[in-house]
Amino acid sequence: MILNRFPYNNGHLLIAPVRHIPDLDQAADEELLEMIKLVRESEKALTLAIKPHGFNVGMNFGRCAGAGLPGHLHIHIVPRWDGDTNFMSVCSDTDVVSQSLTELLEQLRHVSKEHNLPGL
Repeated sequence: MILNRFPYNNGHLLIAPVRHIPDLDQAADEELLEMIKLVRESEKALTLAIKPHGFNVGMNFGRCAGAGLPGHLHIHIVPRWDGDTNFMSVCSDTDVVSQSLTELLEQLRHVSKEHNLPGL
């Protein structure tokens, strides 16, 4: 699990297998299970740390589908809030992120340790 360097929204995380693989067909069952468990743990940690109202969780395969790193499987975890500013990227190619990655990382480390969340 990594923080997205170019987040769609505050708290945007990426989950990727250790192996560099292009799609789900290439993933072993153990890798798929581990990634889904990390989705669950990420949602728990983000909920405790920044209290979003919901999440978008998804994958993009191929450049035409929006994959920024074609050929590299990863899952997006994007926290969402009622009335958030995610429309900005559609309207003006502008991102509005209200928290630094360093600050978010420290919050996630704190809640992970405090709530004994594995994998974070």
